[in-house]
Amino acid sequence: MGWLWHALSIAAAMTWEVLWALILGFALSAVVQALVRRESVVRLLGGDSVRSLAAATGLGAASSSCSYASVALARALFRKGASFTAAMVFEIASTNLVVELGILLALLMGFQFTAAEFVGGPIMIVGIAVLYRVFLRRRLVAEALVQADRGLAGSMEGHAAMDMSLAGEGALWRRLRSGRGATAVSHIFVMEWAAIWRDIAGGLLITGALAAWVPAGFWTRFFLSEHPVLAGLWGPIVGPVVAVLSFVCSIGNVPLAAVLWNGGISFGGVVSFIFADLIILPILNIYRRYYGWRMAAFVAGTFYATMVVAGYAVELLFGAARLVPAHRDASVLEARVSWNYTTWLNLAFLALAAVLVARFLTTGGVPMLRMMGGAPDAPDQPGRHHHGGNAGPGHSG
Repeated sequence: MGWLWHALSIAAAMTWEVLWALILGFALSAVVQALVRRESVVRLLGGDSVRSLAAATGLGAASSSCSYASVALARALFRKGASFTAAMVFEIASTNLVVELGILLALLMGFQFTAAEFVGGPIMIVGIAVLYRVFLRRRLVAEALVQADRGLAGSMEGHAAMDMSLAGEGALWRRLRSGRGATAVSHIFVMEWAAIWRDIAGGLLITGALAAWVPAGFWTRFFLSEHPVLAGLWGPIVGPVVAVLSFVCSIGNVPLAAVLWNGGISFGGVVSFIFADLIILPILNIYRRYYGWRMAAFVAGTFYATMVVAGYAVELLFGAARLVPAHRDASVLEARVSWNYTTWLNLAFLALAAVLVARFLTTGGVPMLRMMGGAPDAPDQPGRHHHGGNAGPGHSG
């Protein structure tokens, strides 16, 4: 059983290394989502102008979600009046331009990868905007809307339907500091964790297994790392393919990206791999259910093409700026806990998480948690109500 213990020990060590960063990222995301109302998002995303797509990018980055929830939320926005292009841009930003992803990349792989993610993301979004402006036909959009209005369930529908933002007047800081604000933040924080923990756990376990069991020579040959020019061309093409077959999405694919980087994938290949959380096989099936086969194929093809282009662009830009790391030493660790800054940060942020979970449990959060996987148009869904207005006892301050 030593082989199994080796894999689990690597997964446990990486979990301990990134735990505080995950809690910080989700806490910041919860604060932002508590302040941004869903109606405001839809109102800004009604077209495919530069302004609408810039708003979709900014609001998506502020509305951090797991991949499944962001895909469901994009459909909800599309049904409520957002343009299809803006909905897709929102979806990309809400999974690939978020603070917790940047923190994790910096911790495990280095600041260069965080910078690459936030440079490559806008490049991918510009590519989507151009491709959709040129190739996306109104008839296809109309067909997709008819299919979307059927309301077929995908995954995390209840979570996507919940709008727990703070309604009402007054300064943002005052609303956030109120009892309702603390409740809203705690509910969003726990809901985000409930939505994404499987992806994180799956990513860490797959990473531990690959790091422990796959010989380094396999990755070297597979990524053509002994031939730098070929590796640079091959990496962005094959990165998304590895992601599709690994089934790991959201920020759960960052630990796996660290293994691939150590194994020899190109710098641009890492970026395209991380972006590909939105075209893994289960999500492709959800696109089919949401929008029909034709639009699902269009989304998959355009997403893949722009991921590859973004990978090449990052490879060229960061190579020219001499920002590509010279050494492949991403953090894939053996199990050990010592009294260093990571331990102290973990303890501090675990205490914060405990406070938020306690608030969640004592303010009616559990019934909402049970609705997370419900149908998109389920009646009387608790999360459909804002934390403003006449909140029930579970929302009291």
